[in-house]
Amino acid sequence: MPKAYWISVYREIKDPAKVAAYAKLGGPALVAHGAKFLARGVPVAAYEAGLKERAVVIEFESAAKAIEAHDSAAYKEALAALGDGAVRDLRIVEGDA
Repeated sequence: MPKAYWISVYREIKDPAKVAAYAKLGGPALVAHGAKFLARGVPVAAYEAGLKERAVVIEFESAAKAIEAHDSAAYKEALAALGDGAVRDLRIVEGDA
């Protein structure tokens, strides 16, 4: 079973305090499901339609584990804390086997 990668790209941060509240809850919620944070921060370069806003790459054991983490009660609490504080694009992709 291939590993999976959760790729979250922030299109706009509207309220940094809400993003901080989300991060405080979201990180532990994802780690509880086996998340390994590979990269997070503002890109050093952005090309094509990319924006120089926060981006996060997280590795999971499988796509099922990534989806389980996203759908967990603890992560839903983090999303509630984020609310309308940011506009994000979140994708879960499988790695090459």
